[in-house]
Amino acid sequence: MKEKLLVLVGPTAVGKTALSVKLAHSLDGEVISGDSIQVYKGMDIGTAKITVEEMDGIVHHLIDILEPDETFSVNEFQKHSRRLITEINQRGKLPMIVGGTGLYIQSVIYDYQFSKASQNQELRDQLEAFAACEGKEALHKRLAEIDPVTASRLHPNDVKRIVRAIEIYQQTGTSMAEYQQRSSVSPYQLCLIGLTMERSQLYERINHRVDLMIEQGLIEEVQSLLKRGYNLSYSSMQAIGYKEIIAYLEGNLSKEESIELLKKNSRHFAKRQLTWFRSMKEIHWFEVAASSNGAELVENIRSFAEGMLMPHGE
Repeated sequence: MKEKLLVLVGPTAVGKTALSVKLAHSLDGEVISGDSIQVYKGMDIGTAKITVEEMDGIVHHLIDILEPDETFSVNEFQKHSRRLITEINQRGKLPMIVGGTGLYIQSVIYDYQFSKASQNQELRDQLEAFAACEGKEALHKRLAEIDPVTASRLHPNDVKRIVRAIEIYQQTGTSMAEYQQRSSVSPYQLCLIGLTMERSQLYERINHRVDLMIEQGLIEEVQSLLKRGYNLSYSSMQAIGYKEIIAYLEGNLSKEESIELLKKNSRHFAKRQLTWFRSMKEIHWFEVAASSNGAELVENIRSFAEGMLMPHGE
């Protein structure tokens, strides 16, 4: 018998967090955060990290486990998540991965074997030097020539993942996209759910969320992180929500310009998330109505999940 796993994905601000807590209550679940930045302590407002009150008694994993100067890779996420999935199943509960970091989530739900593509530090140094000299867009173009599918999913500023994708091709002769496609067999009894929303409503929610982050003290949060010595040299601080505010605090943008840039980057990020998740054909999509209280949506998803995970009326 395969271990059970529910996965809830979707773009930023679509409402995954609140809905996942309600689902966890109705399905007796525990949540594994599928967000690559919420693992960091002190990075709360900019990541829209769930609060203890919002958890409403539901156990959450992989939140606040690292300091911002520590690294967290997709390989590490895979190892942590697979261990947790086993432990949660053994407790008789349903593990639920909830988040929007597509590659991290895919690495868990499909049979990815990262060790087959070894690391080549010399090549990485060369590619990073090329990006520094010729520009990030030029490096992104090099990836697009060998792996257009992965390039379409990655922003030119995501140098770390672009370098890794090129490295995989150079080391194995196979593109990351082809490798992932060949690995698309899940070791789990999987229920894969996606949340979507009409684009204009989603963008409106994103803009409102950014305004709320500013009201809640995002600028002060970034100031505090900078005072503790965390800066753009750390990958955590290059996340959307932090790099834009740093640009303001360093005098490169006005406050208004940094906020507008944050909104723009968040909207573009949501678009890339949707592109990534749309390529995962196993996802069953549910439309989120902005004006709904969500009760009917939760019930529809719960019913669908029980059919997928408990087909024999467990």
